[in-house]
Amino acid sequence: MKLYSIAQLEAPAHKRNRAREWFMKGCRYDRLDPYSDQAVDAYRKSIQIDGTFTDAYMHLGFIYLNRERYDDALKYFEQVVELDPNNPETYNNLGYVYEKMKRIGSAKQMYHHALGIDPGSTEAMLNIARILELEGNYHGAMQQYRQTIGKAPRATVPRFRLAVLYDRHDMFDEAIQEYLNVLAVDPEHRKALLNLGNLYVQLGDDAKAVIAFERVLQLEPDNAEVWNDLGSLYEEAKLYEKAAAAFEQSISLDPLHEEAHFNLARL
Repeated sequence: MKLYSIAQLEAPAHKRNRAREWFMKGCRYDRLDPYSDQAVDAYRKSIQIDGTFTDAYMHLGFIYLNRERYDDALKYFEQVVELDPNNPETYNNLGYVYEKMKRIGSAKQMYHHALGIDPGSTEAMLNIARILELEGNYHGAMQQYRQTIGKAPRATVPRFRLAVLYDRHDMFDEAIQEYLNVLAVDPEHRKALLNLGNLYVQLGDDAKAVIAFERVLQLEPDNAEVWNDLGSLYEEAKLYEKAAAAFEQSISLDPLHEEAHFNLARL
């Protein structure tokens, strides 16, 4: 029988612990200075000690993705897939790198692979819908968003993206309904409120636009653009004092807002 020393038996665990120490050091660098060279060095040290430490590879992939060094990001995410081939998140990450590299076919393949591993992955479904949009397959994208909503009816992201898609293609009634569906789930969804307000302006329904913009400003009172837009709506309604106050608020938040200056001077 072959005998092993205590040092030999403890070596794998000790190596793993040292790799984790360097990984945690990288995380601390990341928190202090996101995507820094110190973090890169620490994560690299981690995988030098333990070449199976998937979290370190993943963090390196995200750093290079943020730096737009896509070839390097691809290398690290491919290593994650090799080490953890049954995790749908790894394929979603790899697909996103391909997408940034304009390799749309490869990205789509990775997203479908992720969905094959986890048919309930709303992230993969949303990624596929985005690819369909990039391919110009808007009907396919709409169908994909609807399927995602069916899987996750309380999720706001697929509903919002579907509303935006409707909006872009002048399907105004459908867009309004989907924005309202988003707000039914999350009444404080600012982008849905803002887009809804802009859509009401486009359709000439100023009263509903005012309600939407006033709600945006309750949530985001320092939005100079919305104050200016709201001032214009007040002016249309002949509420001149409220219009002037809105334009002044816009200017106080953004002294260089030319349109607000012009609107106030004209008023």
